[in-house]
This record gives sequence, structure tokens and C-alpha cells, in this order.
Amino acid sequence: MTQKTALITGASRGLGAALAEALAPTHHIIAVGRTVGALEELDDRIKAKGGSATLAPMDVTTSAAMQTLCRGIHDRWGGLDLWLHTAIHVAPLTPSDHIDAKDLEKSIASNITATATLINYVAPLLGEAGRAVFFEDPVVGEKFFGSYGATKGAQIAIARSWQAETARIGPRVDILTPEPLPTATRARFFPGEDRATLTDIHAEAARLLAILQK
Repeated sequence: MTQKTALITGASRGLGAALAEALAPTHHIIAVGRTVGALEELDDRIKAKGGSATLAPMDVTTSAAMQTLCRGIHDRWGGLDLWLHTAIHVAPLTPSDHIDAKDLEKSIASNITATATLINYVAPLLGEAGRAVFFEDPVVGEKFFGSYGATKGAQIAIARSWQAETARIGPRVDILTPEPLPTATRARFFPGEDRATLTDIHAEAARLLAILQK
């Protein structure tokens, strides 16, 4: 297969799904997500646009599954052109003195440990010419965002270190900041928000991908 390949972790819904649809005309999409039904719906939308996808209903915190996936990518395609990491665990908003230990544990596993593990597995697939993309969420230090903010900030810190380390040798690492989007996650954070004022998710996916073309 000569078509470019794009691995999207966290592809079942939200920004990950929108990015998958936007890339489908030019890339074979390898879509990772935990919800089988949502991945199948994404596959239908991709096929409707003339694209193709490989569905990987997996949890990024399961190291063995990610290792098997990456080995399969190597065996089938020989590598990757693009990796977009949108998978995230979002703990409920809570005062810092009420952070639940189990929620924090899940956030650390998904947002920090899984990110570091995936970089280990995906970096060889990207090689020198590939590209990895992470997504900033500027909530670090905001009230009630202690668990999510701390672990999201740590995730981006890892990405920034990798970005600095590979600046001359590749792969290229980008960190983008999406506009506020009308996702289910944001609705949990801001239930009374006027969603009409938020950026259309497909328009935002197109804008972010356009940045990568510069």
C-alpha cells in the first residue's frame, strides 16, 4: 500500500474522529478507541468519503495491546507517516482537597504513562520523516482542574521534551492548541455553556491540519 498512513489514538469521538474524517481522503486511518460502536460509525463516515480505515478497539493504557498494534502496523505498512494523539482521561472537576485517588490513578495511567509508552512504540514507526501531533489544553492551574490539569500538563511536558530531542533528527513533533469545541467532555465541564458560541469541530480539525501543512 502506497497511501500515507495516520494513526489516531482516541479516534472514536470528538476531535480525534473529526481529524480522522478530515485525513481520510489522503491517508489510510488506523483508528484506536475504546468504543466499538463509535469506531464503526466513524468507519462508515470514512467509507462514505471514499476513504479506508483499520479499526483498533483498544485501550491505550493496555501496554500489550499497544505493542501488538504497533507491531502489526510495522508488519503491514512498514511504518507510519503521522500519529495524532487525542486519547485522554478526563477526571470529574473537583476541589483539590477532594481529588479521588482512583480518578487520579486513571488520569496518570491514561494521560502520562500511556503517552510515554506510546512514544516508545510509535517513534520507530515514524522514523526520521514521520510526524507526531499532540494537543494542548491550557487549564493547568485553573480551579477544580487539579487532576486533569496536572496530568494533561505532564503529558505535554513529555511531548515538549520529545520535540526538543528530535528537532534535528526527526520525527517532527508538533503541539497544537484547539479552540473550545462542543464535545461531550466540554459539556461535562461547562453544562450551562452556550454551545452555539463554540467552534465547529470539523472546521477546527481542518484548521489544525492546515497548520501542519505550513
